[in-house]
Amino acid sequence: MALAARRDRSAWRVFVVMSDGELDEGSNWEAILFAGHHQLDNLTIVIDYNKIQSLDRVDKTLKLEPLADKFRAFGWSVREADGHDVGELRVVLEALPLEKGRPNAIIAHTVKGKGVSWMEDQVIWHYRAPSPEELVTALAEVAAS
Repeated sequence: MALAARRDRSAWRVFVVMSDGELDEGSNWEAILFAGHHQLDNLTIVIDYNKIQSLDRVDKTLKLEPLADKFRAFGWSVREADGHDVGELRVVLEALPLEKGRPNAIIAHTVKGKGVSWMEDQVIWHYRAPSPEELVTALAEVAAS
C-alpha cells in the first residue's frame, strides 16, 4: 500500500500495528527489508513491545535485541517510546516522517496487563481471559487509578 501511494504520488500514509511476537516471522522481516530498500517514508509501524508472546517471554522464545539497531540496519528510522504515554506517542506521530527516505518504526514499550497489579507482566494473561469475578476486580482497580 505504501509503495502504491508513492507510485500514485498520493499523500496518504500507511500505519501498521504489530506485536513483538510477530517479529519472529520471516515474512515480516522480508517486508521490513522491502520497505527500507524502497525508502517508503510514508510507512509507519508501531510495535507493541511488551516482551511477552504466546506462552513465554520474547527473550526466551527468540531474542529480538538489539531491536532498534536491526531496524536501522534495514534502512528505517526508529523512535522508542512509552507505549502507555499517549502524549509521548502523539509527539512521535506528529513528527512523521522521522527522516526523509526512511520508513518509520516506533517501538512502543508496554507492560502486558498494565493497570491491574495482579495481571501486570504475567505471561498467563497473554492467552487467558479473566473470569467474570476477576474482570470485576480488574475493572475496579483500573477505575481507581
